[in-house]
Amino acid sequence: MKRRTLVALAAVAASLTMSVSTAFAGTVIDTMNRTVEVPDNVNRVLLGFYFEDFYAIGGPDAYDKVVAISRPAWEGWRNSQWKSYNAVNPALDALVDVGEVDAGTFAIEKAVVAKPDVAIIAAWQYRAMGEIVGKLEAAGIPVVVVDFNAQTVEKHVASTLLIGKVIGAEERAQELVDNYVAAVADVEARVAKALEARGGKKPKVYVELGSKGAGEYGNSYGSGMWGGVVELAGGKNIAAGKVESWGPLNPEYVIALNPDVVFIAGSYWMKRDNAVLMGFGVDPAQTRERLMPFTQRAGWPGLMAVKKDQIYAVYHGGARTLYDYTFLQYMAKAMYPEAFADVDPVANHKAYYTKYLPITAEGTFMLKLAD
Repeated sequence: MKRRTLVALAAVAASLTMSVSTAFAGTVIDTMNRTVEVPDNVNRVLLGFYFEDFYAIGGPDAYDKVVAISRPAWEGWRNSQWKSYNAVNPALDALVDVGEVDAGTFAIEKAVVAKPDVAIIAAWQYRAMGEIVGKLEAAGIPVVVVDFNAQTVEKHVASTLLIGKVIGAEERAQELVDNYVAAVADVEARVAKALEARGGKKPKVYVELGSKGAGEYGNSYGSGMWGGVVELAGGKNIAAGKVESWGPLNPEYVIALNPDVVFIAGSYWMKRDNAVLMGFGVDPAQTRERLMPFTQRAGWPGLMAVKKDQIYAVYHGGARTLYDYTFLQYMAKAMYPEAFADVDPVANHKAYYTKYLPITAEGTFMLKLAD
């Protein structure tokens, strides 16, 4: 394992040990470095995001502890995923919907009425909620912040162990952490060796959210989300330094940088007829049909990525998850195929679902346009 990963994990472990040894058995330190006192036995959870990760950490009965969710962030943003989980656990449909933070529809009244023992929310939700967090706490609902969006091993580990501690699933959380750390370390080692053989030259990579279709440039990613995956995979992210978290790049800039590899992030968005369609139950032909127009944008036929058939689609729901190491493998393999000849990211993705989740990964989640 690379030294920087070991050092970072040692720091995470130390901080978690400190939280366990504090005066209250139910005291934790969340990913915003906030000290939060939670009940010793949490049986009622308000879950804002990271719905699959909660399932993986908590096990098959994880949602027996959930009383409220931000349903638009699941059903609206990942519709095919929501339908797949709802099919095996119809009780999800009856959970209290507290609304969605980004859209300004979060309803604190519904949150309070649901009587959760704790609210587990994403860091981006925490920053957007402002004074709502204080109101939840004033109503006796402790708020714990986790962060998989940062797309770092450190935050993934801390968030997983934190959720495991809060809901009493420490052993399963540790197993998931060990699996994740080992997978990322393997990718880092392979990329380092491949880069050494190439004299340290990294391929230029452009990632774009395909929610708007080819007719309008969608968000790219700076340091977090897909930007973080690109960095770990050994690519030179052309959005780094141009957007802080996410935002669209100037089309002329993209063309001028002439990326070697392009990844378009797709999903099963509601009411977006031109979006790159990916996810559960999606046929690869549907994804390719929506992906092809990107190669026909003004200036794109001349891009190195287009000329060399290096246009890929990745499932947007796959980032910021405990199985995003499979997408890391996929992106790294696209850039360094010789180093990952014995790695099958698609099979690894399916295997993760088989082992840790109640549904199967049937659909389109990783795809090369030219295949």
